[in-house]
Amino acid sequence: MEQWITSIMSDYGYLGIFLLIMLENVFPPIPSEVILTVGGFMTTTTDMTILGVILASTAGSVSGALILYGIGLLLDVERLEKIVEKYGHILRVKKADIHRADAWFDRYGIWAIFFGRLIPLVRSLISIPAGMANTKFWLFLTFTTLGTLLWNTILVFVGEAVGENRDEIMAQLDVYSNVVYALIVLGGLAAVWYYVKKIRSREMD
Repeated sequence: MEQWITSIMSDYGYLGIFLLIMLENVFPPIPSEVILTVGGFMTTTTDMTILGVILASTAGSVSGALILYGIGLLLDVERLEKIVEKYGHILRVKKADIHRADAWFDRYGIWAIFFGRLIPLVRSLISIPAGMANTKFWLFLTFTTLGTLLWNTILVFVGEAVGENRDEIMAQLDVYSNVVYALIVLGGLAAVWYYVKKIRSREMD
């Protein structure tokens, strides 16, 4: 996949970065970590600049997020679950992923939009519950842009700094992603345990 990403960036420059990142937001399995670090590295081998890569990737991220936000405005939980049941194997998204993003938004509100941009998978899906909750557009746009700008800036600078040694950084990012996924699963299990315990206590009363 990295060769394909590099080829698109080489052929289309900033437009390629914009399209790849927009697609990554709508189609989570495409890793933004690879796109952004490759983009950062290419600022050392092409005429692309760090600022240009950051702006192009941020514009792509926000555009993709707005698409999912718009979808969220048109959906409720039941409709979304039906879509995931039918097409989730293609998008590599499960019902549990949607529920986790929804729970994040319910718990943290608009701050979930900002911090969600720093968390694998949640980064893309958080836009849907934001739309379903009819979050004010300007709030969604502001917090999405800020969170995305922070994430993109960090990874672009990392890619520029490590250069051809980015494989080592990618390994560390994989560890980060796996830790986050594990914490999400543990959080889900803890929530289920708490819910079951609460029901049992009610039955005993």
